[in-house]
Amino acid sequence: MNSIFELFQYQFFTNAVFAAIMASITCGIIGSYIVSRRIVFISGGITHASFGGIGIAWYMGLNPILGAALFGVLSAFGIEWLSKKTDVRQDSVIGILWALGMALGIIFIYMTPGYAPNLMSFLFGNILTVGSLDLWLLLGLSILTILIFAMFLKPILYVAFDEEFAKTQRIPVHFISYLMIALVALAIVLNIRVVGIILVISFLTIPQTIANMFTKDFKRMIFGSIGFGLLGSFIGLLVSYKINAPSGATIIFSFVILFVIAKLVQLSMIAIRRKEGIKGEKIG
Repeated sequence: MNSIFELFQYQFFTNAVFAAIMASITCGIIGSYIVSRRIVFISGGITHASFGGIGIAWYMGLNPILGAALFGVLSAFGIEWLSKKTDVRQDSVIGILWALGMALGIIFIYMTPGYAPNLMSFLFGNILTVGSLDLWLLLGLSILTILIFAMFLKPILYVAFDEEFAKTQRIPVHFISYLMIALVALAIVLNIRVVGIILVISFLTIPQTIANMFTKDFKRMIFGSIGFGLLGSFIGLLVSYKINAPSGATIIFSFVILFVIAKLVQLSMIAIRRKEGIKGEKIG
């Protein structure tokens, strides 16, 4: 325990802890919407498309994360618009933008004169390199996400579970859809520093899936997702420190272990209930 507390003496570790807290909040809330609406594949497309923004921003001498945010939001709007306004299938649109973003990112990074950045830091992330700008951006996203869900929770729920019913209730479905897909894109991009492009989708789905095993209530699912996100993040950070491994990978690995444990607990609970039900029938 002493060695753990000693880690907080280092600024990089303190930054990593704050980043993990805010990433758990944003991904816990937005990821619950992603899992409930079953748009994990769309989120994966936005994730990889945003790499194009990183490459273009690097080529122009701008902040890569800000470039990824702009490119990610535009890609999200493109997926939403093309899939609804044209006869092109949604999975085809996602696949095209996915490939285009990755290709543009690699081309522009290698076209940039001088030192080419280590792509591994963008693909797999490193929460220990999170800086003050990243923390401010994550804090801003956390506040924005909480405000949007507090103001539009009912419309968001209607759109997530039944768009046709939402239309009958005169809810601005298109506005909510575009607002939420933009929020999904921002959550993906701003958490690239934490776990990277390849792994960020896991942060948006695994804790939420674990929470969904034990509750069907959307609000409880959000709080459960945040809790499992925090737990997995802290375990992953400590494992990363102990074995000197990339923090993004250890965080996601921790989520998977928590998922396996949760599944075993769920199966045990189901088995116990069945036994109790059989006993009750015999007594009756």
